[in-house]
Amino acid sequence: MEKLVNRRSQERGSAGAKLMLVLMVMVLAAHAGYNYIPVAYNAQSLRGDMDTAILQGMALPGKISPVDNVKERIAKALIVNNAPQGATLDVKQAGNGLIARVTYTKPVNILPFGMYKYNYVFDYTSTPTGFLLKQ
Repeated sequence: MEKLVNRRSQERGSAGAKLMLVLMVMVLAAHAGYNYIPVAYNAQSLRGDMDTAILQGMALPGKISPVDNVKERIAKALIVNNAPQGATLDVKQAGNGLIARVTYTKPVNILPFGMYKYNYVFDYTSTPTGFLLKQ
């Protein structure tokens, strides 16, 4: 009787190759998440900071210019949230409220060694909502 091992020689070694493939995919996914998640988190934090700056700028009493105040606050938020130097900041007074817009593009290394870079595009316009606009 022939041994069963000799007839299936082409089936040997596939478990190690599959394990290496799965581990490589997991490492690549972890690398992508490690680089992408902080950029997305900073963008969402910047959105919140922009909304807060608009509301606080509209609620200022006295002769303080709300446009200049909002520009200052958002400029500080850009620095805190690691926005690139080329970020565009535009604050306008529209009727009773203020409108602030920030745009930038930030490259994110998805694959190691710069094999694939994703351009994270941030384009957000903050408009006031709530009780400050009611007449």
